[in-house]
Amino acid sequence: MIFKQHLFFMLYSACGLVIKEAATKNKVKGGQGQVPITQNVTVVEGGTANMTCRVDFNDNTSLQWSNPAQQTLFFGDKKALRDNRIELVRASWKELTISIHEVTLSDEGQYTCSLFTMPVKTSKAYLTVLGVPEKPEITGFTKPALEGDHVTLTCTTSGSKPAADIRWSRNEKEIQGTMEVNATGRSFTVKSTLEFQVDRSEDGVAYTCSVDHVALLAAPQRVTEVLEVHYAPRVEILHSLIFPQEGEYFKLDCVSTGNPSPKPVIWTKDGGELPDVERMIVDGRDLIITSLNKTDNGTYRCEASNSLGTDIAEYKLFVYAKDLPGATTDPNALAQHGPDHALIGGVVAVVVFITLCFIIVLGRYLARHKDISRKRQEMWFISSRKTLALPIITL
Repeated sequence: MIFKQHLFFMLYSACGLVIKEAATKNKVKGGQGQVPITQNVTVVEGGTANMTCRVDFNDNTSLQWSNPAQQTLFFGDKKALRDNRIELVRASWKELTISIHEVTLSDEGQYTCSLFTMPVKTSKAYLTVLGVPEKPEITGFTKPALEGDHVTLTCTTSGSKPAADIRWSRNEKEIQGTMEVNATGRSFTVKSTLEFQVDRSEDGVAYTCSVDHVALLAAPQRVTEVLEVHYAPRVEILHSLIFPQEGEYFKLDCVSTGNPSPKPVIWTKDGGELPDVERMIVDGRDLIITSLNKTDNGTYRCEASNSLGTDIAEYKLFVYAKDLPGATTDPNALAQHGPDHALIGGVVAVVVFITLCFIIVLGRYLARHKDISRKRQEMWFISSRKTLALPIITL
């Protein structure tokens, strides 16, 4: 009997220890896992933000989401704030997920997930809203500009958060502007300015303003302004032959640039009208002489003008005599044939110069040689007299 009582006591003690250990384990497990877990969320303005709160262990305790103003959004699966943009995604003992649609900058802030234990346990999640910059606009340029004008181009974009970055390019080559950032409520207005003096080389140049921002996932926003610059004409005459000869076809091309485009060019010869309209044909900006002769020698002038001014260019024509029959008409050969007289004259001058130099050197040489010969003769004569004056010695 005593043995049975002792055995019963041992079994009772063992069961008590097992129950106590299990309770201790459950208490530790609940203390460690019954903590809400959240994550910060970043969303682009106008998008949807999903706010999730989880717990690893929950003994049927409710979860709650509150906004930065500490207004309850959802308590478990019960909606507390009347805002059609906020919806329940998932509600269980271990998770409470809500979504906020069409997010605005005012939705940004710190949200709180609460687990109603004793004491209440909370976790914070910060919702960051990225403000999308508006399409940029370029101002400050009035078309057209005149050559020499000072121009200021300003590119502006609003609504960015954080502040956007503006880049400039000139015909796709990046250039530096001066940027200014101003806060307008929760977002920023950004401006960038270019200042320069225009000349004719700026006509038709494309200046592009690009806005870079983290909210622009696809590509930066861009806007382009193509400059229009007005300037006075410039004229240049191009000719078809290097050495024009009698009987040849000859063309003068009057190349004129200007904006607005110059009026039709005017051709004159020696300050007057063209003398032979049958052979001298004006075709647009070209002057064509169908068959050259010596009477065509003279100064030809091309004149072009627009509303900003006039410019002229001159060409002096000299017609060479026609080559003999059978002579080559190759332009390179003509170029060699043209300066023959000058070349011959140059060669003759060189030959004469060398001859004169040779004569001078030879004359000096002969004069010197003659002087040496005379001195040698004098010395020989003196030596001979001394020889004759020696006394005769008799043995």
